Amino acid sequence: MSTFTLPNSEPKVPVNLTRDLSEDQLLAFSAFKTWISTLQHSLSTQQDPSHAFNPAPYKLRKIDVQSVDFFGGKRLGFLKLKADISNDNGEKLPGSVFLRGGSVAMMLILQPDDVPENTENEKQVILTVQPRIPAGSLALAELPAGMLDDSGTFAGGAAKEIAEETGLEIPASDLINMTELVIPPASSDNDEQLQQAVYPSPGGSDEFIPLFLWQKRVPRGQLKEWQAKLTGLREHGEKITLMLCPLDQVWKLGGRDAKVLAGWALYHGLKRDGRI
Repeated sequence: MSTFTLPNSEPKVPVNLTRDLSEDQLLAFSAFKTWISTLQHSLSTQQDPSHAFNPAPYKLRKIDVQSVDFFGGKRLGFLKLKADISNDNGEKLPGSVFLRGGSVAMMLILQPDDVPENTENEKQVILTVQPRIPAGSLALAELPAGMLDDSGTFAGGAAKEIAEETGLEIPASDLINMTELVIPPASSDNDEQLQQAVYPSPGGSDEFIPLFLWQKRVPRGQLKEWQAKLTGLREHGEKITLMLCPLDQVWKLGGRDAKVLAGWALYHGLKRDGRI
């Protein structure tokens, strides 16, 4: 195990590493960089006399890296750490953190093109069904999640499955960032600078998820063909499969997935306010 001092930290923060992790690897890990810069800025806002913690501000004292997971044997994927955060009165804040970084989720809505435009009639949401071992599930229904590649196109396992089974590709130019429309950016240095995204488990993880909306009108026959095809895929042992769910039922059928519930709430809130 090795130790180094976190750059630009005040007070000086020692970081204790595991044997399989180097200082350079940790400091280059995007999830760690985003988390530590966000935390350090939030701690700095305590200097404002109006801040609730100003009389006894909390400080980051130490970071203990407890375990790491490498993807493909080389790329740092997940990291578990303990942050020691306390004030001069000895009061502590919970600091167990599972670092994995951000992803994106897509609310993909299809509607038959013979339905009158600007109506909600017969809209269908694409959900993925796949094993989620951390949840103990082999068939969890959820909004497709992944990333935006360098060209801004939705990418990852769910995007690949959607493209393979429906031929649909989702370019950035067609996406509406619902979280960005709802959550304003920080307006001053006294504001915390969190991501314009949903944090599904902020009590234990840094994970943040911007939620995007994509809507497309398709021929009714094509939609029926996809419904029949996707219903049968699960029977053939595919690990990731797709399902179409009526928009007005998705909050129930996908209710175990926080992304579904957040996407459904954002969609209806923005619709109500006339912003989409």
